Amino acid sequence: QVRLVESGGGLVQAGGSLILSCAASGRTFASYAMGWLRQAPGKEREFVAAISWSGITTDYADSVKGRFIISRDNAKNTVYLQMNSLEPEDTAVYYCAAAGRATARAMSVPDYWGQGTQVTVSS
Repeated sequence: QVRLVESGGGLVQAGGSLILSCAASGRTFASYAMGWLRQAPGKEREFVAAISWSGITTDYADSVKGRFIISRDNAKNTVYLQMNSLEPEDTAVYYCAAAGRATARAMSVPDYWGQGTQVTVSS
């Protein structure tokens, strides 16, 4: 069992940056690929980024590639999402997720996910 708690969301101006954190409980954290999903009002949940259990492999949605960076610290049971050059289109609730593989397809049906943290980007 893995429990995920996100933090770090907030209000930021376009062009700004935020760092989201996801603290995981459970001794099996290091065995899971971790990822971030987001859901904007009136839209379906979408994949944002994923990272393998080792941290070696990452994957990003095209919409965030080059702007967002996913990382993890297995010693701290934490995964991060560094978000740079934020755009109003990035406004959404961001969810941390755990799955078997660091792919968009695996993250679309995660084994575990958190309650989410709101990110609002003003223009």
